[in-house]
Amino acid sequence: MKEKEIKKVVKGRYAQIAKQDQQSCCPSCGCGSSSLLQAKVIGYSTEDLEHIPEESVMGLGCGSPTAIADLKEGEVVLDLGSGAGVDVFLAANKVGPAGRVIGVDMTEEMVDRATSIARDHGYRNVELRLGEIEKLPVEDDSVDAIISNCVINLSPDKAKVFREAYRVLKPGGRLTVSDIVSEGALPEGIKSDSNAWACCIGGALEQQEYLQKIKGAGFKDVQVLSSKEFYLEGEGSQALTKLLSITVKAYKGA
Repeated sequence: MKEKEIKKVVKGRYAQIAKQDQQSCCPSCGCGSSSLLQAKVIGYSTEDLEHIPEESVMGLGCGSPTAIADLKEGEVVLDLGSGAGVDVFLAANKVGPAGRVIGVDMTEEMVDRATSIARDHGYRNVELRLGEIEKLPVEDDSVDAIISNCVINLSPDKAKVFREAYRVLKPGGRLTVSDIVSEGALPEGIKSDSNAWACCIGGALEQQEYLQKIKGAGFKDVQVLSSKEFYLEGEGSQALTKLLSITVKAYKGA
């Protein structure tokens, strides 16, 4: 699939979700349905969810990178693909009024929704920016930590995303990402299916290739902190495809 086609489909799907015209990122998956319950299933704690705006919790994602990003008071944090802001608001609580959290998303409806939530709930340490994660509207060497939750797999150019992440991190900064990868190559039918891309599946790389792209951007100490497997059933006699929900941490050299 061409990059423009992929982004058009993904934007359209998440614009519908932001406007609540659609309750799931994928009709065949559980994300987005019973948002609070799904958020707990993928790793968010009840305590954390009780301290952020409920309307930011849409049940999207495949992990809880904020919980293990070791965020500290006063830090500047960047969320790649921030959506309605669930991870932005969690991070904002952790860095406090002396810190700052920037959320970047390419879907205008999501940025508008998160901006409205931040304003309504008095989050003065939060800023939402419209932009693509392959070309971040963020200055060089300006953030302490980057988080992302099941978004980088939506990008057709993941190597560029990681290079951009490396660019904007301060020396010694860290990257914590939850994402979907595969064990073995995806069937061509899935890789060429626009709906599968929007479902965070069609763009999934093999795990080792995904990790190599992080290393190729310059990151050090790349570690898989957690991994949970699930299977995608093929058509006819096609074997099951094994997918993994992983959380990865990596560092930019000092």
